[in-house]
Amino acid sequence: MSDATLVPTSNAADAVEYLKSLLGHRLRITTTDTRMFVGEFKCTDNDSNVILAGTHELRQPQRSTIAAAAAAAAASSSSGIAETPPAVRLNMTSRYLGLVVVPGQHIIRVQVEEPIDAT
Repeated sequence: MSDATLVPTSNAADAVEYLKSLLGHRLRITTTDTRMFVGEFKCTDNDSNVILAGTHELRQPQRSTIAAAAAAAAASSSSGIAETPPAVRLNMTSRYLGLVVVPGQHIIRVQVEEPIDAT
């Protein structure tokens, strides 16, 4: 997975060619509310809105879920000795959305995951 680098260019044709090269690639887009959308890049517009097909939305666990898991881990490993809190690993919540428009104003990161095989 690589970060898509947005290099300022004075040549609009180069920018269009770069976007065309991403068509059909699986992108991971992170938004301002920490959600991630993973899907096939279909198109964009002048407002930086992005359309993805076959998209899955990934969400961070809720703070209450993290706190409960941390408390349970601390309780199970308490030996009466002060130590660093145990590491807690939780899965992200995933759901299938299909075709989505991600508003450009909410996009904070775009990563290229892989090209889609045309088989």
